[in-house]
Amino acid sequence: MSEVDRLYTVRRDGLRLDHIARAELGSERNGTVEAILDLNPGLAALGPIVPVGTVIWLPPRPAAGPLRRTVTRIWGDA
Repeated sequence: MSEVDRLYTVRRDGLRLDHIARAELGSERNGTVEAILDLNPGLAALGPIVPVGTVIWLPPRPAAGPLRRTVTRIWGDA
């Protein structure tokens, strides 16, 4: 089981778990959604839209990955 960092309470309608992971943990990739599901048995049974008032245990924010290289474009960034 993953390590717990803090609690998050859903306060808006229409939030999905991937939206919460992106907003609170910086990404919905690399196992963050799965880590949330591991910490919260039964959360997946609530459906794709997490109900308002649901309290979710969140794992620690993942370590920063490799920095993205900036590509200089001779014709501009458009």
